Amino acid sequence: MKGNVMDMAVGVIIGGAFGKIISSLVDDILMPLVGVVTGNVDFTKLQVSFGEGELAATLKYGQFIQNIVDFLIVAFCIFLIIKAMNKLSKKQEEPEAPAGPTQEELLTEIRDLLKKK
Repeated sequence: MKGNVMDMAVGVIIGGAFGKIISSLVDDILMPLVGVVTGNVDFTKLQVSFGEGELAATLKYGQFIQNIVDFLIVAFCIFLIIKAMNKLSKKQEEPEAPAGPTQEELLTEIRDLLKKK
């Protein structure tokens, strides 16, 4: 139990730092490239406003799109890291147990033993 708790604590700490790196990757590298492809659209500033005065509401769907892209990149990177870790820590497969006699062979042996009696 102790080892699992320590592994989880290390994972949380590294995950927090890794999240900052991925956020910077998305904000500073990927989203500007996506903006160029989409005609220099800055996704973080896309929004729609409804109503006026005190009842006004603003839907910041651009920030939502950015967060989705951020999440997908983080999830993909974590998937690759876990896949690599599993490949490295893969234990040697245990050799298969030798195959025993088949059902027909057992029945034949029983029949032969009964004939001898």
